Amino acid sequence: MKILFLSGSRDRNGRTAGSIQTIITGAEKAGAKTESFFLPELNLQHCRQCDANGWGSCRKEGHCVVEDDFQMLVNKIQESDVVVFATPVYFRDLSESMKAFLDKLRRISAFNPDPKTKGISAVGLCMAGGGGGGAISACMYLESTLQMCRFDVIDMIPIRRQNFEIKLPMLELTGEWLVTKPTSAAE
Repeated sequence: MKILFLSGSRDRNGRTAGSIQTIITGAEKAGAKTESFFLPELNLQHCRQCDANGWGSCRKEGHCVVEDDFQMLVNKIQESDVVVFATPVYFRDLSESMKAFLDKLRRISAFNPDPKTKGISAVGLCMAGGGGGGAISACMYLESTLQMCRFDVIDMIPIRRQNFEIKLPMLELTGEWLVTKPTSAAE
């Protein structure tokens, strides 16, 4: 069991990172191998809308022509059983680095008959600081985008600065649960 964590936060010591680390603790305790990346630290360029119609090889061939760290992350996603997308909430939305990554991922996945993401379980985590608002709306946007990318979205976790401490035990249990490879399929 391999679980990949993608963080849209720059702060390796903040609440988003703390949430990730708590899930990792539970997952590793249950026997999973984990790997984490902080998107703002990588070379991830924005989509260039290559063709005159705004598309390009992303739609035609299911890959991006921009040479950056995007393809490496796509490969890591393909090697994973579960991917956790964790982002701080800014302006009731995902972080800019998470949006930029998902914009490109959506372009190679949405129209591809056999996308690299199809059937991979995904969890979203949206951490709202400041006044604590926006976690729910960010989760709605993240869930919609992950579904468009053809992930099997199994959970969305909204967290507010005000309930961060109380959610930590639940996050550790979530890590343990992910090792069971849950799916959204009705049984």
